[in-house]
Amino acid sequence: MDHMNHTPLQAEPTPNHHHTHVQPTTAHNHGGGDSGGGHMGMAMTFNLNYLNVPLLFEGLLINSPGEMVAACIGVFLLAALYEGLKIGREVLLRRSQVNVRYNSMPVPGADGTVLMETHKTVGQRMLSSAHFLQTLLHIIQVVISYFLMLIFMTYNGYLCIAVAAGAGMGYFLFSWRKAVVVDITEHCH
Repeated sequence: MDHMNHTPLQAEPTPNHHHTHVQPTTAHNHGGGDSGGGHMGMAMTFNLNYLNVPLLFEGLLINSPGEMVAACIGVFLLAALYEGLKIGREVLLRRSQVNVRYNSMPVPGADGTVLMETHKTVGQRMLSSAHFLQTLLHIIQVVISYFLMLIFMTYNGYLCIAVAAGAGMGYFLFSWRKAVVVDITEHCH
């Protein structure tokens, strides 16, 4: 029996008082946390609720404007950390490059001349401390990315703005040092 989609039943007497009529009761939440339709649960439309808003874990509920502000600050910092972690992993990868190989190939020039294009291939050993660190950081990055996705899926406007603003601030703070690599052999842009 599925207990998750049922509401409690309340017996109400019928006018002739011989039979009871069972009618579902609904929990009305005047604090803005009800998702609509008279049932408790996650909202499926964007909203600006600040009461009874679940945040990632069952016992973690936002129940006041102050808690919503604190949650938004935490989400903002988590999103900025996510962007910093992405860039930090790239920096660590560049520093830990072990195997470097150069390949050159002829490429036709604009005026009929032949130019030599050199590609640098970089690798690292699988059983190295650098690769283990990259793996650990990748796991942390994936977990944070799923947390941010689940926070966004609350459809709470304040939390969604915090995710987007934190990601933007993290990108602004950390990615300016990121080198942009353009593959001139790539033709689908």
